[in-house]
Amino acid sequence: MSEQPPNGNDDQPDVLDHFDEIIAAETDRDPDLAVIEAGSRTLRTQGGPPQADVPARPADPAVDKALREVEAELATRWGETKLEPSVSRISALMDVLGEPQRAYPAIHITGTNGKTSTARMVEALLGAFELRTGRYTSPHVQSITERISLDGAPISAERFIETYQDIKPYIEMVDAAQEYRLSFFEVLTGMAYAAFADAPVDVAVVEVGMGGSWDATNVIDADVAVVTPIGLDHTDRLGGTTAEIAGEKAGIIKQSATVVMAQQPVDAAQALLKKAVETDATVAREGLEFGVVSRQVAVGGQLLTLRGLGGEYTDVYLPLHGAHQAHNAAVALAAVEAFFGVGAQRAEPLDAETVRRAFASVVSPGRLEVVRRSPTVVLDAAHNPAGAQVTADAVHEAFDFSRLIGVVGTSADKNVRGLLEAFEPVFAEVVITQNSSHRAMDADALAAIAVEVFGEERVQVEPRLPDALEAAITLAEEEGEFAGAGVLVTGSVITVGEARLLLKKG
Repeated sequence: MSEQPPNGNDDQPDVLDHFDEIIAAETDRDPDLAVIEAGSRTLRTQGGPPQADVPARPADPAVDKALREVEAELATRWGETKLEPSVSRISALMDVLGEPQRAYPAIHITGTNGKTSTARMVEALLGAFELRTGRYTSPHVQSITERISLDGAPISAERFIETYQDIKPYIEMVDAAQEYRLSFFEVLTGMAYAAFADAPVDVAVVEVGMGGSWDATNVIDADVAVVTPIGLDHTDRLGGTTAEIAGEKAGIIKQSATVVMAQQPVDAAQALLKKAVETDATVAREGLEFGVVSRQVAVGGQLLTLRGLGGEYTDVYLPLHGAHQAHNAAVALAAVEAFFGVGAQRAEPLDAETVRRAFASVVSPGRLEVVRRSPTVVLDAAHNPAGAQVTADAVHEAFDFSRLIGVVGTSADKNVRGLLEAFEPVFAEVVITQNSSHRAMDADALAAIAVEVFGEERVQVEPRLPDALEAAITLAEEEGEFAGAGVLVTGSVITVGEARLLLKKG
């Protein structure tokens, strides 16, 4: 049995929650204080807006120790950046666990951008209609427990530990019988499916990790397959064109399922429709069977009229910014309508007031999330050019910044030039940094590209993230308290997660 897949490397997975250690390295203050020292000044977090619920480290030292032990064991497995395209290992695990993924119906979500936000909206809608939900998403912003949710909230650290311990003997059994050990993502997928069956849930909302056909989540047979917008990302693994990537992602479309498609590039749409024909699937397309009728910017979000499969839903308040989130909402609504049979077995639409209540409750941590005021600091996990473009458009629309300072830290394997070019029109200046991940792009290498995009006079380099935040806030404050300058931290989920903890301590 090998520890590594073919052509693997020695990278370790980004699974340990090191953020509290980052904070400890930057300050000797009591960990319960709401301010930390970053360089020579204090980053203050009081007075900001309410924050989305993201779990912190367990308060009980014994539980925290046990969770760290689980995280350490998971860290010995090859991580999410290593892939051996096969579902053989996860299938073997499901078999010895008694096929827990078949104990409930599912809505399965793939795409390049918008998967997590769409999953959260689907979850909110299902919960509003009094269904017990399980949600599995990745990657996490701050805590590994975020990835597995029950009834709209991350499972407790205690339950996470218990689930791992329950299936650990079966994991070891499969490890012993396979050529390669189960990966970090495969183990977490097995934990999620087992936790959902144990709960039990009425429906699972499952986000693909990468791709579709050979993703570990694809051992589930979902009645509804959702495809969010497809763009160029992970091209070394999924293909060099949107058509090739769509063909891979189409693997989640099962026989006689309903496919809910966001607006797609023409070649991607063709690949998805081809798969739908092959599987005799019903297709609902944004812009044809459903879509956004109207949207207007509102305080803290936007007001929407959505056309679903069963009719129009007016006066829908969504507390998220950006046209892309409105389109995510339309996709989520159509997915839930399809799940309930609206437009097929059921003629009448969903209850409009319940739909409004669900969307009004949606949060999406790290997606245009405001974590500080005066100056305003916004976090967004855009990590590819397409994601950066919709974020740049949304910032321009939703925030009336007189001057916007960017803090950018990316992974080395991303199209960083394309990402920086998308942000160039909205950033007055950019502070280049790097996060603590082994996958982080070196700050100096990233800065060299940034200088080519922005010009040397608009680029500052601060390799340590706390220093980068300090520098960006200082630049924004130079405009004066009421001048309307702001800071956007972006480039990577890891960068956003670490900044989130530094600025608000989880």
